[in-house]
Amino acid sequence: MLIFKKQVDLAAHLKAIASTKTTIGFVPTMGALHAGHLSLLTESIKNNELSVISIFVNPTQFNNPEDLEKYPRTLEADLQKIESVSAEIIVFTPSVSDIYEGNTKSGHFEFGGLENQMEGKFRPGHFDGVGTIVKRLFEIVQPTNAYFGEKDFQQLQIIRKMVSQLHMPVNIVACPIFRAESGLAMSSRNERLSLEEKEEAAEIYKILQAAKSQFKQKSALEITNWVQKMILKNPNFKLEYFEIAEEESLLSCRRKNKNKKYRAFIAVFLNNVRLIDTIALN
Repeated sequence: MLIFKKQVDLAAHLKAIASTKTTIGFVPTMGALHAGHLSLLTESIKNNELSVISIFVNPTQFNNPEDLEKYPRTLEADLQKIESVSAEIIVFTPSVSDIYEGNTKSGHFEFGGLENQMEGKFRPGHFDGVGTIVKRLFEIVQPTNAYFGEKDFQQLQIIRKMVSQLHMPVNIVACPIFRAESGLAMSSRNERLSLEEKEEAAEIYKILQAAKSQFKQKSALEITNWVQKMILKNPNFKLEYFEIAEEESLLSCRRKNKNKKYRAFIAVFLNNVRLIDTIALN
């Protein structure tokens, strides 16, 4: 397994071994890898001649310094998990100074309003940070295909928009949410939960499933009110938002249109650990 810490070394290696016809799959991560990440890697290996994974905790996408400080960093364990998938995977583990070259600031992006919904409302500057790092990683790796999980569906749509706006030659591949047997969406932040809290957190997905079953019969407002009541039943939950939105625009659903696809989005704090999830409704 080849590990590169500097962007210049990785770029030089890829240039040396890849021809213009070589397909490169890329999985960008912030580490603390779990089965969901490994499923993205497996998909990349299956469909590309080369696969690259990055492990980089990006400071510019954290609007809360405490969240950045507490974000799990488990590099040695991550490398073992990567090797268990394939020893042929190329790993990129840059430092902040290598990526940002002494200027740790995000650029400014406009994503056609996608950035102002849900996560954007509650995490100012978050998507500028996401756009900055993903654009930079794409420039370094120059992947054919890049793999993202649908758990961060808003981020997925924003990256698609950025690639389109900047005419970047990258195919964005969306992969289904990888869940534990309980239904809990796999997330690096789950590492901060106890076993009991993980069981408790699985209730979030059950609520989403129930919301989906109600979608044909009830209005978005009725479902939203019901979800809020269900979350309030657990004193350890603190609801940040629940939103039913159009998949393409991410605008809130006021009146359902049978020709549009809708998705439910939720963010819940469980004892100060922020958990997000989503489910397609139709």
